[in-house]
Amino acid sequence: MAKVTVRNEIRFILNGTDVVLSSVAPDATLLDWLRLDRSLRGTKEGCAEGDCGACTVLVGKLSAGGLVYESVNACIRFLGSLDGTHVVTVEHLRGEPGKLHPVQQAMVDLHGSQCGFCTPGFVMSLYGLWMKSPDPSNAAIEKALQGNLCRCTGYEAIMRAAHAVSSYGKSAKDPLAVERKAITARLEAMHDGARVEIGSGTKRLIVPANVDDFAAVLDKEPGATVVAGSTDVGLWVTKHMRDISPVIFIGNLDGLRTLSEDKGVISIGAGVTYTEAFSALAKRIPALGPLFDRIGGEQVRNMGTIGGNIANGSPIGDTPPPLIALGARLTLRKGKKRRTIPLETFFIAYGKQDRQPGEFVEAVHVPVPAKGTNFAVYKITKRRDEDITAALGAFFLTLAKDGTVADVRIAYGGMAATPKRASFVEQALLGKPWTEETVETAMAEYARDFTPLTDMRASAEYRALAAKNLLLRFFVETTGTRAPFQVSRNEAA
Repeated sequence: MAKVTVRNEIRFILNGTDVVLSSVAPDATLLDWLRLDRSLRGTKEGCAEGDCGACTVLVGKLSAGGLVYESVNACIRFLGSLDGTHVVTVEHLRGEPGKLHPVQQAMVDLHGSQCGFCTPGFVMSLYGLWMKSPDPSNAAIEKALQGNLCRCTGYEAIMRAAHAVSSYGKSAKDPLAVERKAITARLEAMHDGARVEIGSGTKRLIVPANVDDFAAVLDKEPGATVVAGSTDVGLWVTKHMRDISPVIFIGNLDGLRTLSEDKGVISIGAGVTYTEAFSALAKRIPALGPLFDRIGGEQVRNMGTIGGNIANGSPIGDTPPPLIALGARLTLRKGKKRRTIPLETFFIAYGKQDRQPGEFVEAVHVPVPAKGTNFAVYKITKRRDEDITAALGAFFLTLAKDGTVADVRIAYGGMAATPKRASFVEQALLGKPWTEETVETAMAEYARDFTPLTDMRASAEYRALAAKNLLLRFFVETTGTRAPFQVSRNEAA
């Protein structure tokens, strides 16, 4: 590997001003810096865990398609992850001389604010949507606002304001559109190919220059905390007050943001966010689309990565069960060496994965189901828009010509200490006729596969019953019997 230049500062644009910081704590959040260091207090602190959206800002980053602006939660976004980006806060919005910005004016005229605490976050989410879609549908507005919580105004007025924004101005004349070329040039100048290192001893943050540099750094610092989207690690700091130093930020590494398909296998780099992966996965594996729409809010999906969801090993992670059911494989890298393993073998026990010191998740490889196979994912929460998963079941089924089960993979999250296959249930189904009697017989095997816990999300009894009923639902959907559920047969291959 060629020698890498090191600089001891991060550089980004805040609204219209270039920022250079040489003193940054590894766990410093963007929200605290905006409010305490820059006195930009339009960005509010509500939940400090990425759920309420009061802290929403836009972050512009360079990608293969050019400069892209996305809404993010400043409360769990670390300052060190912003190198080479454009941060836009509510204070930067401006309309014609003497006038409010179109999004702000629409919110005023359509009565989209009462107490006003959440309003800047709503404005920023709607601003990001308006820049991408000047005439959004109800579904697009609802999706953009999933991560914004309103306790007093009510969403109907805000929805009306969202539809009315373009009557107050044209998005093509907005400063972010007019200045796009100039901002792009400024950001490109900041990408000098250097590694960023700030701090000393364990109180350090590192932003690798590229993936090879990341591999070399992690090999020397195997105890470092690796942060991609910070949707999980951010809460370690804001809620658990954990010391995460030293920190390696990898969200900027283009080599981990690759997405490709070859011979029916989709390869997803560990740094690909849910938002970036959505279109490709929803098109090729339709059942994943509705699941991704229920992973946090738009701000979380813009930050969180599939690789991070796997690497953290959470028993309630949303992506491992469906990926296991699809037969996904995982590429791990340590230094220059790589190995590829079945994803299901990566999870060993609670908090323990098959990952050596200095080794990291580089990519996950997902087979696209063949035409005619059946694949479905079901997520169970107290509310549809809630991210606290009680149980998540994923089902893959291939039937032989005689109607017997030729291949079946069933995986669950929230039922054990790790994402786990229902192996005994699978064995009870394999080679048997795909009938309700077979399914009901197989349900008895759940007790051998899982001993679920009772916690704040759900009781053990509820989880056990839900797991069985999800298998029955899958049977109903694949056969069209008993209830008019939507069929989950894959027709996209």
